[in-house]
Amino acid sequence: MTTITKAESAEKLRDTMSKFISLVSYQLPDDVSKKLNDLRAEEEYPLAKLIYDTMIENQKLAADLKRPSCQDTGVIQFFVSCGENFPLIGQLEKILKNSVVKSTKETPLRHNSIETFDEYNTGQNVGDGTPSVFWEIREDSDDCEIYTYMAGGGCTLPGHAMVLMPGEGYEGVVRFVLDRLTTYGLNACPPLLVGIGVATSVETAAMLSKKALMRPVDSKNPNERAAQLEELLEEGINSLGIGPQGLSGNKTVMGVNIENAARHPSTIGVAINTGCWSHRRGKIIFDKDLNFTMPSHEGAAL
Repeated sequence: MTTITKAESAEKLRDTMSKFISLVSYQLPDDVSKKLNDLRAEEEYPLAKLIYDTMIENQKLAADLKRPSCQDTGVIQFFVSCGENFPLIGQLEKILKNSVVKSTKETPLRHNSIETFDEYNTGQNVGDGTPSVFWEIREDSDDCEIYTYMAGGGCTLPGHAMVLMPGEGYEGVVRFVLDRLTTYGLNACPPLLVGIGVATSVETAAMLSKKALMRPVDSKNPNERAAQLEELLEEGINSLGIGPQGLSGNKTVMGVNIENAARHPSTIGVAINTGCWSHRRGKIIFDKDLNFTMPSHEGAAL
């Protein structure tokens, strides 16, 4: 029986994650691909249908050529849910950073990490604080789930957050979301997946709005009232008629996902982030021996 060292395990995980990042850059997750096809089938505007056809052809070419489906491959962000007994938990941030460097060179990915104030591009998609790694540690578990997300400069990165006074109520949340979408939604390349966080402060709401984008399209918040608000917002945003790429159409969003947490009685923190039509995210799950599954990309190979 062959036993591999910890260093060899780290290298294996780095190589696997590098290939997975590349996959995410050129192949949309299954739920997003299905939704784009569904929206195309439902669309009535001839120009909107043509735009969907172009999007679908773009994805086919990206997959065939194994080249990123959008020139902006974004800032890489990882949302990690890791068991406390996962053998590489202590090295994981370093491994993920190395995987970004490797994928940037081999895919290739556009160089999107600029050191603030010093104003130089690192040329590797890593820098001070990038890629971003957001953690959740699970008790009595030895597996590791990693959401990989490419946060582009036109969609997720220009997110917005603020704290409403309680008198504004959830009507204030709706007003905030619609105001922001009509202001910058066109820059994010519709149809959009809209992530909304409702919590107690700007930082908690902002994080929840990002987590909302990791949820599958057409999933529902388990809270009945939140799920109802998701439906109402989706209907309201679609009624704006912005359409794919902002050129009019029946639908403007792939869906609206709300994530919520308890809040202080005197505040309603709210945030919005959007995923563009080329919503490049993926989920990979490793067991303690580094065997893996990719539930977001069923049947895909690395």
